[in-house]
Amino acid sequence: MNTLIIVDVQNDFCPGGALAVAQGDSVVPVINSILPAFDAVVATQDWHPRNHLSFAANHAGAQVGQVSELGGLPQILWPVHCVQGTTGADFHPALDISGLDGVFQKGTNPNVDAYSGFFDNGRVHATGLAQFLNGRGVGTVFICGLATDYCVKWTALDALSLGFETFVLSDATRGVNLLPTDSENALLEIVAAGGKVITSAQI
Repeated sequence: MNTLIIVDVQNDFCPGGALAVAQGDSVVPVINSILPAFDAVVATQDWHPRNHLSFAANHAGAQVGQVSELGGLPQILWPVHCVQGTTGADFHPALDISGLDGVFQKGTNPNVDAYSGFFDNGRVHATGLAQFLNGRGVGTVFICGLATDYCVKWTALDALSLGFETFVLSDATRGVNLLPTDSENALLEIVAAGGKVITSAQI
């Protein structure tokens, strides 16, 4: 059973959003075009409380992009984004979510960030995504969305660690690229861990 995991295609990660990924909205038509190819489609959603400690605004004197520590882990401090119940946290309006089989929210604990769709960054809290997939006998996952170098990467690495055959759709992802090679390196890291990087045309 093949399942598509759409990672964080939310307004705040698209042009005009609080943490906009360059050309982030360009993944939407690609994703919509491949939806019929899958037995199941799920999405992850950043769903932060406003007091989340990954936000630079919640640390006196801190700057966006500064590296701090959160939950005992290194933490890049981000702009306030994807706050629960806000328009920024909504899925991009052009994304076809009519047939979603599940939505898995992450980043709900203010004391630890959550890039992966499976676990928080400390791997303490599970979102329920793995249980959902296992319960339906899913063996293979295809991952797309935002952003290549953070949430897509960690979702893919966790999927591999959990035993799923994992494909990342390179033309249906875009990266933050704090450094110019971050997305390229993320894909190389996924391949090194046993994943495969393909394009939507190869499905």
